[in-house]
Amino acid sequence: MQLLTFTVGAEVYAVASRLVVEVLPLVPARPIPHMPPFVRGIFSYRGRIIPLVDLGLLLLGRPLHERLSTRVIVIDLPAACAGNGPAVPRLGMVAENVVSFCTADAATPSLPAWHMPDAPYLGRVLRIDGRTVQLIATEHLLPPALAAVLADPPVDGGQQGSSAPSPRAP
Repeated sequence: MQLLTFTVGAEVYAVASRLVVEVLPLVPARPIPHMPPFVRGIFSYRGRIIPLVDLGLLLLGRPLHERLSTRVIVIDLPAACAGNGPAVPRLGMVAENVVSFCTADAATPSLPAWHMPDAPYLGRVLRIDGRTVQLIATEHLLPPALAAVLADPPVDGGQQGSSAPSPRAP
């Protein structure tokens, strides 16, 4: 498995590279009221509105520093998050030092994923080239209610996506 590695604070994390759509410079996000604090807001990506998660707020309880190395990793959410909508749901993740792809084939598994109710997005821990890397389970980054809206986005009148009846003209 190929991984994209990045840092959050001083720690190294990774996501499966097959999920990565693009790595962008840090983009401004429009805040959305009443979202969890780690959701910076939404931004426009190639004509689609997608949520932006600050991994610093999620993992460290503080926003990441806005440096030249701070990037947005745009990912396709795994099939577990897909609904009936026409497009694969996407998510932007703010991370630092998004610079390297590596392979997990030569990795030494150090710890299995701990199933912590308050942090279901933390995956297993690997040793890769002398570094300790923790995988991010991207399918668990968003609260279930928000993931459900992304999987089956609202259409006309705020009704849920493809399962909602289409309005008819009089």
